Amino acid sequence: MATPRTMRAVQYDKYGGGAEGLKHVEVPVPSPKKGEVLLKMEAASINPIDWKIQKGMLRPFLPGKFPFTPVGDLAGEVVELGSGVTNFKPGDKVISISFPSGGGLAEYAVAPASLTVARPPEVSAVEGACLPAAGGSALQLLKLAGVSFDGTSGTTGPKNVLVTAASGGVGHYAVQLAKLAGLHVTATCGARNVDFVRGLGADEVLDYGTPEGAALRSPSGRRYDAVANCAAGVPWPALKAVLADEGGTAADVTPGVGAALTSILQKATFAKKRLAPLMLAPKREEMEWLVGLARQGKLRTTVDSRHPLSRAQEAWAKSMEGHATGKIVVEMGGAE
Repeated sequence: MATPRTMRAVQYDKYGGGAEGLKHVEVPVPSPKKGEVLLKMEAASINPIDWKIQKGMLRPFLPGKFPFTPVGDLAGEVVELGSGVTNFKPGDKVISISFPSGGGLAEYAVAPASLTVARPPEVSAVEGACLPAAGGSALQLLKLAGVSFDGTSGTTGPKNVLVTAASGGVGHYAVQLAKLAGLHVTATCGARNVDFVRGLGADEVLDYGTPEGAALRSPSGRRYDAVANCAAGVPWPALKAVLADEGGTAADVTPGVGAALTSILQKATFAKKRLAPLMLAPKREEMEWLVGLARQGKLRTTVDSRHPLSRAQEAWAKSMEGHATGKIVVEMGGAE
């Protein structure tokens, strides 16, 4: 079937405005440039960075121009190839990450072929769309904290890891990946998600609404040699207090400027306890590995809610509320 000339998309045309700032528009279908593929979109997943860019957190660098079609986690079917792309063909089902150029809240989107991987039939479009940013962040966060996934982590790397905000998009993957690496996992979440996080494989679960949970203290008295901090606003002194005296790394998925300065100072002074800010650098081989785990049933995706493109504002608002269990997805073919 021929690709249409125009498509439905959701855009914003200025900083701020939240969900109400999103507008439904009819725009031309983009053309793939060199090294890109054009996807007929099936699903896109929203990440906090999407609405943080809208808020102006990365102003004046992002977005590159207005109006802007947000969201970079994509799942769809290849319909057209840019020049130089030889590893895909029209009809291939794929997942991709298109950051910072976005484009996911639309019926068609272009994506870099270098960050596009095949989606096997065992992994749904909705599951696939959730993996690139959140799954990739969870994996890189644990690696940054010293965890290895080649079977040696238990002998040379960390043994006890703390995962904060363990019921969220990144956190729920981090718990599962840490268990796959053979670690003892203590996890924090809200009271309503304690059983959910335990079901992901966490050995100990802390309700952050209790004094012990707020202090990040392990019920068994363990100190952590690694922390995967997926929660916003946890100060470095709180993380430092629960790291083992022998040292360890707290990898932070939501770092601010202060975290970067703290990290630089610690490196300069050879500190035993370190804060490591994560700047996600998507890698194709990691995406393929995560998809492989999902195909084998070893990495489960929990979807908080699904929304059709016509109600993308609802998905955006739900993400901004910050209480999603798992991931929030917009489906292009979803029921209205």
